[in-house]
This record gives sequence, C-alpha cells and structure tokens, in this order.
Amino acid sequence: MLVSYQKVDDIGVISIDNPPVNALSQGVRQGILDAIKSAEDDDIKAIVILCEGRTFIAGADISEFGKPVQEPTLPQLNTAIESSGKSVIAAIHGTALGGGFELALSCHYRCAQASASVGLPEVTLGLLPGAGGTQRVPRLIGVKAALDLMTTGNKAGANEARDLGLIDRVLKGDLKEAAMDYARELIAKGAGLRRVRDISIPATSFGKEAFEDYRQQLNKRKRGQEAPQKIVSCVEAAMDKPFEEGLAYERSCFVECVQSEQSAALRHIFFAERQAPKVAGIAKSVVPRPVQRVGIIGAGTMGGGIAMSFANAGIPVTLLDASEEGLERGLALIDKNYGISVSKGKLSEEQATEREALISGTVDYEELVDVDLVIEAVFESMDVKRQVFSRLDEVCKQGAILATNTSYLDVNEIAGSTSRPQDVVGLHFFSPANVMRLLEVVKAESTADEVITTAMALGKRIGKVPVLAGVCYGFIGNRMLRQYAREAQLCMIEGAEPAQIDGVLTNFGMAMGPLSVGDLAGLDIGYKARQALTDEQKGDPRSYCIADALVELGRLGQKAGAGYYKYDPDTRARSTDPVVLDVIREQARKHGVQRRELSDEEILDRHLLALINEGFRILEEGIAQRPGDIDVVYVHGYGFPSYRGGPMFYASQRGLGNVLGSIEKLYGATGEPYWAPAPLLKKLVASDLTLDDWMAGNG
Repeated sequence: MLVSYQKVDDIGVISIDNPPVNALSQGVRQGILDAIKSAEDDDIKAIVILCEGRTFIAGADISEFGKPVQEPTLPQLNTAIESSGKSVIAAIHGTALGGGFELALSCHYRCAQASASVGLPEVTLGLLPGAGGTQRVPRLIGVKAALDLMTTGNKAGANEARDLGLIDRVLKGDLKEAAMDYARELIAKGAGLRRVRDISIPATSFGKEAFEDYRQQLNKRKRGQEAPQKIVSCVEAAMDKPFEEGLAYERSCFVECVQSEQSAALRHIFFAERQAPKVAGIAKSVVPRPVQRVGIIGAGTMGGGIAMSFANAGIPVTLLDASEEGLERGLALIDKNYGISVSKGKLSEEQATEREALISGTVDYEELVDVDLVIEAVFESMDVKRQVFSRLDEVCKQGAILATNTSYLDVNEIAGSTSRPQDVVGLHFFSPANVMRLLEVVKAESTADEVITTAMALGKRIGKVPVLAGVCYGFIGNRMLRQYAREAQLCMIEGAEPAQIDGVLTNFGMAMGPLSVGDLAGLDIGYKARQALTDEQKGDPRSYCIADALVELGRLGQKAGAGYYKYDPDTRARSTDPVVLDVIREQARKHGVQRRELSDEEILDRHLLALINEGFRILEEGIAQRPGDIDVVYVHGYGFPSYRGGPMFYASQRGLGNVLGSIEKLYGATGEPYWAPAPLLKKLVASDLTLDDWMAGNG
C-alpha cells in the first residue's frame, strides 16, 4: 500500500511508503488526496504527513515526464492540502526535494529532523518548480533568498532552512513521536491554519531594477540556460499577480520547460550519469575489492589533486615522489588548496585539517607495501611508466590494484611490464583532479572484472562520475578532443581569428573556447609531446604549425602572459594580439593556404561534427559502452554544455540524416580521410535507425 491513513488520538497520520525515495507517482498522489479527504471527515484536530524508509518525498516521478498527465496532478493535490480545514504538518526526514518539498510547502506547518535537507533542484533538469514552489517560497523567505534557492538548485540543511523560514521546527528524537508532539503543541496553542498563499510579498522588497540586475547575474552564471530566467519571471509573477494567477503562470512556464530541448538534454545527462557506472557483461556476483588505503606516485599537480580526492572521501593516502623537493612542493600545494577552500567557506579549518592529515608523503616505494590501490601519475612517457609499474609489481601486495593515470598511452603495454596484468587498470582523472568529476576507467585486455567493479564503485565513493573506456590512443575524451582541436587550428589558418573561434564555441555554450583552453593549459605541453613524434604521427602540419610558431616565440600561454592572446599581468584579462595575427598569416603563406572569411556557422559545424563523427567510430569499436557515456565524458570532462546533452545527444536531436549529410559535404569538399563518415553513422541512417534503436539492439 503506497499511502496509509490512521487516527492516533486526535491526530490523523498519513504515511507514504513508495521505496526507494517515495517519489510522487500518480498512485502516491491519489493515495495522499484520498487520505486528506478521509482525515477531513474524521474527528481529528490536525494531520501529520510523513514517509517510511530513508527519506521524505525526494521528488516527482521523473519517469512520468513527457507522458500524458494523470490526475490528480501535484498542483491539484497541493491545493487540496492547503485548503484543508484542519492543520496539516509535514514531518521531514532525509531529503524533501522538488515536488516533495512543494508538497511540504503547501502544508500549514513544516518540521524536520536535524539531519534532513530540503531544496528545489528542478533547474538542474532544465525545469522550474511547477507545483507552487515559485509562488510559495518567496512568500515565506523573500524574493532574493527564493531566487538563490531555486536558480542554484542547492539544498538547505534543516537548521539553515529553519533560519530562512522554510521550516518551522527542527525535531529531536523519533520522527513520528516528535512530529506528533509538535502537532499537539500547535493544537494547544490554537495556532490554526497558516496558508502560505495568504502571505503577501511587500511590493517594495524587490523592485524592477533588482530583478533586472539578478537576470544579468544569471546570464553570467547560467549562460544560455532558459529555466533560470523563467524562474525569475515566475517569482516576478508572485509579486505582481494574485496567487491563483501566479500559479497558472508558473504552470505554463513549467510545461514550456518540460517540452524544451534543453530539459530533454539535461534529463538525458541525468540518466546517462546514473547508467555510466554500470558495466555490461559483468556478473552481479562480482564484488569490489576493499580499498582502505591508497598510494599515489607523483606529487605534481595531478598527483596532489588525486590525493585530495581520496582524502576528501576519508580514505588515507600515501603520496610518493622521486625527490624530497618534489614531495615538499606537492604537499605545500595541497596545503595551499585546502587553505583556499577554507577561505572561500567551502570547508571549515577543522575539516581541512582532518583531510590533510589523511595524506602522508614518502620517497620510499617500500611505504606502499600495504596499499590496496596505487595510482601512477608521473610524466607521460611509456619508458617512465614501465619502470614505475615494474617497481610496483615488486613491492605491492598480491591483490593490490595497480592503476595508471595516463591520458593517451597504451594500458596493455603498461600492464605488460608487471607479472599481474589482471590487476592493472587505467584511472584517468581530469585536471584539477580534486574538482573535476569525470573519471575514465580504462579496461585493458587482461583487466579482471573484479578490478573494473572496484574502480567503478570507488569512483562513485570519491564523488566522481566513472565511465568505462577501452584501450586506444586517448581513450574516449582525448581521442575526440584531437579532432576538435584540429578543427580549431585549421579554421584559424584558413581565415578565422582566435577570438572568432572561441566566441563561436562559447556562444554555443562551451565552458571555454579551444584556443583559450590551449593558453590555460600551456602551449608548450603539446609542443613537447610533438617533439617525440614522427612526422607521420604528428599529422597535417597545418593543424599544429601556428601553435609551434607561437611557442618558439616564447608565447606559452597565460603563464607567459602571451599565447593566442595577450594577457594583462594583473587581471589576466585577454585581448587580441596583432603579433598572433601576423604569425597566422605567415604560416598560411608558408603552407600554401588561401585564407578566406569563415562564417560562425561553418566554424561551429566543423568543431561539433568532428566530435560526433569520432564518437560514432568509438561506439562502433566498442571503446565506449553507450552513446550516453560519451556525452557524460564531454559534459563532465571537456565543458560541453549540459543543457545540450553532449555530442551524441546533440547529433540525435539534430537528426542523424542531417549530421551525415553535413559530414559528407565536408568530406567531398576537403577529401580528407578524417572527414570520411563513420561506418556506424552511415549504417544507422541507411536503416532509418536512431542511436536508441542501436542501443536496444546491442544491449
């Protein structure tokens, strides 16, 4: 039974039991409505709504999105609750999120356990609170606090929510007993009905200019996203319109969001993230190995960031470097990073001290004898990595997982330098490793299922989004990035300026343009890597000659104050540099390129289609398990806008036939083999199949 009702003395208790998170399915909504009606007819003085299991209602039933709405709708249910002639008290434990919290807001009073949290995270799915949230929250806590809560999607703990005015009482002890006591207290005081809809928002509390300023701030923080701006409009309506009209306006905006491409994309990413850690073909009986202590080789920026990722999850780390000086630098950088987190209010001094205490340093491999997992994060050289793994093979206990953080190199070859290739796996973190959520888990030929299962579980444990990848040059993300970076270089030499290229991609929604990224990372990194390659391995000189020429002029990027752009030494603000434009023209002349004007549309198309075409090759080769995995990699590792769903989802929205036609035009115009359409793409279009159809046939 999803919803039950019982009378306890003079209080009616409505209990919801829809595991795992008590989602507001149609059956739950109907059950609550029926229970409210029963309570109305009963000889009671107040009603308490609570949930069984580990949480209060954690949100709407997302599987109902896009389907015909079944009554009672949540707005109808909330109206019935708020209109009840008897005081209704929501008793919250766990999390009350989205529609669950909107239901609580329609109650006359709200109480919660101290460990509970509440929030309206709809914006993260390209939606807005559509069952009264945008109308009730500003009435309770004021416009600015309401806008902050809803446009960020952040949760508030019970005490913070009480201080804001979202919750009336923080409870101690057993939820049901404490909530009943609170209900009796309200009855004894004659507290009566307190309907949020009857609260008015002072007209002078947030004027037109304040709304305009807030919109402009949102444009910077949530660039290109529609739902946050609609939330602002709904809150404006809460001030300007009667409650019922405000509700109707909110509902119309909600429906627009549900039907939007942005929300479809964000919901796709939401589900893709949850699907990515699941590995096809591994029996459910395979369990992860215990990981209680981790070793990390290399105390540079990457090694230190990885160490922080584990320490932040409460896992002790031994950080090893080749020299005492390198180790001291690495530990000092970790200390500095924790200090920054404290200064920004993200951690308390005590939390930072506790986490930092979990990281110890050494220069002696023998200190790694008892670790359950060791991650190598040294220079990207096969010879160096083979030496490290040979040494780890000697000192690490049997059953320890030996992982490499390589970005490109062959994990099979690295595993071959040990006597236990079944224990070797790629764990490719993204920089800065303590911040970036993506973790590519690279399965080599001999990697044991148990090791993959452990890596996936551990990725989630340390707050990452783990995605399985097969062995190839660059795995999923960096293999695709090469195609994207190539187009940035070719568009530049053919006629576009750096600012135009970066502007096109950031206007599309990318976190940064490809040339700005190059300057941030340092142009010398790619330059040094190319020095070790043959001319054939380097590829088309037009795709790197400008970058090389800039490095040879000492323009290494932001750290040198100049790269593709000039950087202000104080503010780091960038500006176009005529020197760079001269270098581009000179390289075009040298390589016989006739420069022309490139449209923004051509620049965008070439970058996106390069990603998509390679994505189809990666799928066909089995390097990625699913199209959604590729999307997760690009959203969480490379700044692809989440509200566009990732390259493969974008391709599906655009239409695979359209995508194939555009790639075929580029292939016909250039004759370049990299523009040959991926066979899987051609096959799907010829058979009139979608990527979903392909997944269904390969699942």
